[in-house]
Amino acid sequence: MSKKLHQLPPVGKRKYLFMISHPAHFHLFKNLIRMLQQQGDKVVVVVRPKDIAEQLCREAGWDYIGLCPRPNGHGHFQLAAAVAHRVKEVADIVRRERPDMLLGSDGVLAYVGWWFGLPRFEFFDDDYDVIKLYAQIYFPFYTDLVCPKVTDAGRWIKKKRAYDGYQKLAYLHPSHFTPDRTVMERYVPDNSRFFIVRLSALQAHHDTGMHGLGREQAIRLIDILKYYGRVFISSEYPLDSQFEPYRMNINPLDIHHLLYFADIYVGDSQSMAVEAAVLGTPAIRCNDFVGRISVLNELEQRYKLAFGIRPDEPDKLYTTIDHLLSMPNLKEEFATRRARMLTEKTDTTAFYFDMLNHYPYHNTHNQ
Repeated sequence: MSKKLHQLPPVGKRKYLFMISHPAHFHLFKNLIRMLQQQGDKVVVVVRPKDIAEQLCREAGWDYIGLCPRPNGHGHFQLAAAVAHRVKEVADIVRRERPDMLLGSDGVLAYVGWWFGLPRFEFFDDDYDVIKLYAQIYFPFYTDLVCPKVTDAGRWIKKKRAYDGYQKLAYLHPSHFTPDRTVMERYVPDNSRFFIVRLSALQAHHDTGMHGLGREQAIRLIDILKYYGRVFISSEYPLDSQFEPYRMNINPLDIHHLLYFADIYVGDSQSMAVEAAVLGTPAIRCNDFVGRISVLNELEQRYKLAFGIRPDEPDKLYTTIDHLLSMPNLKEEFATRRARMLTEKTDTTAFYFDMLNHYPYHNTHNQ
C-alpha cells in the first residue's frame, strides 16, 4: 500500500481538509480548526449531511462544502455504491481545493488520500474488535491512526498516534469548555434536579445485532427518575406517545451544558456516556457493548465515573440508579473523581495541534 507522499509546506501555510461525517465530528474538530486558522493555515470543511451536522456548522458560522445526500441502504451492494459515489465526490473536491492533508473519520479519505499521495488521518476511539470490518477495509490505506492510548488499533500499531486522553476531551476539557449555568436555566429555570435519558438507534456499521435500552426498561426508568426530578429524553428515532412529554427540544449547541449540570445520565449511547463521564456526571450505559470498549472500561474501572450494564441485567440498572440517588453529595463526589481524571489526561486538541505541527515525523513514512 505504499505511495510517495507529497512534500508539505511549512506550518502556517498548510491547507487542511476536514471531513465532518457525523455531528460528533463537528465537536471533535471545532477547536483544532480554530487553532490552525489562527496560526495562518487554511481549512476546507466537507460535511456529509447526517443528522444535524450541517446545522452545527451553519450555527458556528463555518463555510463548508456539503456532500449530496445519499442513503446507504442496508445491503452490501447499496453500501458499496454509496461509498463509491462519496469517493468520487470527495476526490473532485480534493482535485479542486488541493489540500495538503486529509483528516476525519470516514473511510473515503483513506482511498482518496492514497490516490493523491496525501497524508490522511483517521480519528477514532473504538477498539479494533468493535470496528473490525471498517478497520480491515480502510486502515491499510490510512497513513496515521489517531486514537487514545488505551484503544486497540489491531495490527496497525505502527500507524497509531496515541495520546493519553479521550476524544471527548478535545471539546470538553476545561481548556475548551466552561459550563454555563444560565444556559441550563433556560430549560430548568427552577434549578431542580434533572436527568438525561438517551435512546440510541444503534444503526452504525458496527451496531448490527446490538441492543440497548428496551421499551419496558425505559418506562420503568422514567417512573423511577421522575419522582426525584425532571426527565429529559434525547432520542435518535420517533418516540412512543407516552415518552413525548419528556423529549428534549433544545439547541444542539446547549447539550453539553445540560449534561454537565444533570444529576445522572443514563442511556444506550456510548458517545454521550463518555461525554457525561468526562464532565463529572454519573454515566450509566446499557447496551451489548459493555466490557468491549477500552475507553469506557477505563472510565468505569479506574475513575469510577461510569457504569456499564448489559440489557439482560435490568435489576442491576435500577439498583445502580437507586445507589446513586441515595448518595448525599452525588455531584461533589463525581466532581472529585473528574478532577483526578483530568490531572492524568491530556488536552486532546492540544495533542492534535502539536501532532500536526510536527508532521511529518521523519523523512519516510511506512504505510
